[in-house]
Amino acid sequence: MDFPLPHRPGVPLDGRHLRRLRERPLTPVELPGGHRALLVTRHADVRAVLAGDRFGREAWTGGTLFARDAASLALAASDAPAHTRRRRAVQGRFTARRAEADRPRAEAAAERLLDDLEAAGPPADLIARFATPLPYALVCDMLGVPSGDLGMLLPWVSALMSAGHFPETEVKAARAGMFGYFSAQIAARRSAIAAGDPGGDLLTGLLTAPGAGRLGDDEITVFGLGLFMAGGETTSNFLAACVLELIARPELAASLRADPSRIPAAVEEFLRWVWFGGTGGRPHVVLAGTGLAGAELRRGDVVVPLTDAANRDPDAFPDADAFRPGRSPNPHLGFGHGRHMCLGAPHARMELRVAIAALLRRLDGLALAIDPARLRWRDRMFVRGVWELPVTWRPRPRR
Repeated sequence: MDFPLPHRPGVPLDGRHLRRLRERPLTPVELPGGHRALLVTRHADVRAVLAGDRFGREAWTGGTLFARDAASLALAASDAPAHTRRRRAVQGRFTARRAEADRPRAEAAAERLLDDLEAAGPPADLIARFATPLPYALVCDMLGVPSGDLGMLLPWVSALMSAGHFPETEVKAARAGMFGYFSAQIAARRSAIAAGDPGGDLLTGLLTAPGAGRLGDDEITVFGLGLFMAGGETTSNFLAACVLELIARPELAASLRADPSRIPAAVEEFLRWVWFGGTGGRPHVVLAGTGLAGAELRRGDVVVPLTDAANRDPDAFPDADAFRPGRSPNPHLGFGHGRHMCLGAPHARMELRVAIAALLRRLDGLALAIDPARLRWRDRMFVRGVWELPVTWRPRPRR
């Protein structure tokens, strides 16, 4: 089977891919570079890989399947004890309680963006005008990064999320630019701390944290650029995918508009439904012989857990191939599982709920402004989605 999965337009996992993945719980593939691996597709087996001590990420030396190297993935590519120490140092800022405390800022940002959108009138690119600036406004505020620098930073982010889309020269330049930018941010904070004028941002907090678990400057630099990318790029593209589904399902949009209390459950179903991983999943190396999906794996074998396939497993989700906005329970793996579960999951959930509620309340009759066949899908990128989302809506009468 070809891997990463061949690109096809569409929000949910392509049915042809899904049928092939369901044929075998462990599907042999050849990864880029010639490495052989097994795709893990069932929900229970994917959870076992993501949470099991016999599977590791640091031992994988065949590349990351996208443009960043392992050294720039402080959390995603590390194992205990380094991963445990790094995550412990930052996880207090990413609780559900902190996400709720940040909700008013998200709501205010959404309203400002929609004010501007309505004032300009349709049509508009919803990614450029809303889905991207909303999460980046929040992550810039959290990190203390000037929002005026986004014009320089966002092209670098796109290049660094490449899985073959951008040329290597552009990727290298982006890597150097991003690391240099965040190194300068750390140096500026060091100077402010020494001058007795520290800021209240997350990077300053990490630099001044007490105790032996404090991260080094290079670790904080890598964490800062990683959070900047993950906190903006993933939420932006996922939100756009949700909007595409809402446009394709006007009855769903109408029901959520009539009863916004249903939005949180719908967001959870979006997290199950959206085919999001452009490269499929992260390779894990078997650290000690173990059984999985009825097979015996040996030390050194490579497996790739596919959360997108696991989210459509009929053994875990009744009526798995149907979008059910009120699905409960919904044990999706949209944020991963185990020790590497997405650090920013509470904030992402909050931002998606806020954004969808605001869009449905403010933009009546939201629809695509172009033929769906003309959408430009993000091929050979770590995160799937569309490059632009041209939409129109029914303007409200001016008072």
